Amino acid sequence: MKKLLKSRKALSPVVAAIILIAVTVAVSIAVAAWMGALTFTFMATEEIKITDLSFKNVTGTLSIDVVVKNIGTTPVTITTAEVNTESQTITTFTVQGNNQTTLNIEYDWMPGNKYDVKLESSQGNAFLRTENAPTS
Repeated sequence: MKKLLKSRKALSPVVAAIILIAVTVAVSIAVAAWMGALTFTFMATEEIKITDLSFKNVTGTLSIDVVVKNIGTTPVTITTAEVNTESQTITTFTVQGNNQTTLNIEYDWMPGNKYDVKLESSQGNAFLRTENAPTS
């Protein structure tokens, strides 16, 4: 009976090493997945560019066409617009990733004057373009 108890061990060193390696691999996979999710969350930034401002006069109605291009991959929702710090009434719209759209703002512009057009997203980011209206 004494010989039987002396030869008994809890775990062999080989089995213990295999269990330690398995636990280490499992924890490292969990940490890698967690860090990957954090990275994608931080990289999802809004990237809008106002590529063009066109000053229009159609039958006496003055307006500015704003060409908005989303150069990012995530959709961006534009909620407010300003021309020379004056808030403009617009309908909220979303620009999908790698797409562009045109926003028409009715505004009484004067030939030759400089205009700042600022758009603000739902996340509070501002996008600005300054351009002079045509002289004629």
